[in-house]
Amino acid sequence: MPNGYPSEQARTDARDRLCKLGLTAKEWAEQNEISPSTVYAVLNGQKKCLRGEAHRAAVLLGIKEGVVAGITPRYGRRKSDLVAVIPK
Repeated sequence: MPNGYPSEQARTDARDRLCKLGLTAKEWAEQNEISPSTVYAVLNGQKKCLRGEAHRAAVLLGIKEGVVAGITPRYGRRKSDLVAVIPK
């Protein structure tokens, strides 16, 4: 993220992973309790994803590394994990 925004390649990879899961961005957003408009903005490169809901979406989508507090147990992940919820 040299300019602060996620790279086009990272965003394309995230869209591809959603497609492989058979989910729309809106469905994925609802499952992860994130605003669909935020997910679309992250996937379209309109957010820097530095903090808040956009950061959470980017980490869970696998667009960037980071820690997300309060990841639900259904994913089998610890809060300290630095991996994305969507497998690569």
